Amino acid sequence: MRAIVQRVKYAKVTVDNQIVGQIAAGLLVYLGVGKGDDESDAVFIADKISNLRIFADDDGKMNLNVKDMTKQLLIISNFTLYGDCRKGRRPGFDLAAEPQIAEKLYEKVCEHIKAEGLTVQKGIFAADMDVTASNDGPINFLLDSKRLF
Repeated sequence: MRAIVQRVKYAKVTVDNQIVGQIAAGLLVYLGVGKGDDESDAVFIADKISNLRIFADDDGKMNLNVKDMTKQLLIISNFTLYGDCRKGRRPGFDLAAEPQIAEKLYEKVCEHIKAEGLTVQKGIFAADMDVTASNDGPINFLLDSKRLF
């Protein structure tokens, strides 16, 4: 499972010109599910996202997590995180999980983060979404449940 975690001032996602999820300051997370991922990957990614210390403390050091700051999360499914661009010019998506499995694990990540007492907004799985955000910093991190990076 892979994620791009962005610290944002705000973020929203629309589908067919309707806002389906939006947050004030917090984390915008793009989440991709790979072949072979299971619930242990979902737990790992959810825990990492919830506890990643990327918010500044009183000394300006990144020592606080989204729970410490009582911030919100907008989590967007994104199979293109498993796009393989190493050969040719057209990405291959053989490493992405099948949609039925991916949706189940995407929902598991959201459930685990909600269980931490955090507010989670979502996009619509497999929809054509328009995401708008103001990146704070910019602060962006890549996560991989297989610890490849």
